[in-house]
Amino acid sequence: MSEERFGEFVLVRRHGDGRHVAELALDRPKAMNAVSTEMARSVAAACTALGDDKDVRVVVVTSTHERAFCVGADLKERNSFSDADLVRQRPVARGAYTGVLELPVPTIAAVHGFALGGGFELALACDLIVADGTAVVGLPEVSVGVIPGGGGTQLLPRRVGAARAAELIFTARRVEAPEARELGLVDLLVAEGRDREEALTLAGRIAANSPVGLRAAKRALRLGHGLDLRAGLEVEDAAWRSVAFSGDRAEGVAAFNEKRKPEWPGE
Repeated sequence: MSEERFGEFVLVRRHGDGRHVAELALDRPKAMNAVSTEMARSVAAACTALGDDKDVRVVVVTSTHERAFCVGADLKERNSFSDADLVRQRPVARGAYTGVLELPVPTIAAVHGFALGGGFELALACDLIVADGTAVVGLPEVSVGVIPGGGGTQLLPRRVGAARAAELIFTARRVEAPEARELGLVDLLVAEGRDREEALTLAGRIAANSPVGLRAAKRALRLGHGLDLRAGLEVEDAAWRSVAFSGDRAEGVAAFNEKRKPEWPGE
């Protein structure tokens, strides 16, 4: 395993011999991973680097804090802002959330403890959310006079439907792990303290597959969502054409017929 820091508050670990699983760890424990301007810049920078790295097949977003994934925006910092400061900071904050959302490879959030506001939005920006029994999630922004601004108003209804998302956002309520799993706010509910390990294990299973196929499948899933069926199928066809004549496709078919594990060229 190798490690690389992006600023003071983000740690990236590469797992496995091929370094195909990357772990983006939120590492601001003294503030329960509250997203400051500096931390937002670091998340965005880490996502840019990971997205450009062709060795990376899966990214897992984790937390080094024992009791929280991320409690959202740094409201202490925000309290010191003038209106002009807040306007200037907005693109920086958005860059962190869109950085995770636009990663071209499958992404998994490993959630324990509090994942609130922007913290839950970081998780929602991932393709899958693994949570342990201590997880408490929610978008409480209207209770402090704002709205979910890291993608929550758009990503939550895509997960749970418009009416359920409206109820959760309008009431600002916190949802504990069992109900979160029942409502579809998280995808896998695991034993307490096992969210990171289970997410990394899942990432390893995903990373065993074709890197070309994984990127194309994610592109088709994301671009096709919300389109009518005919338009969605055109998106799928374009993604299929991008992989149909790839080295990975040739290797995958050969390995299947030869009853061996594929050695993906990644092109």
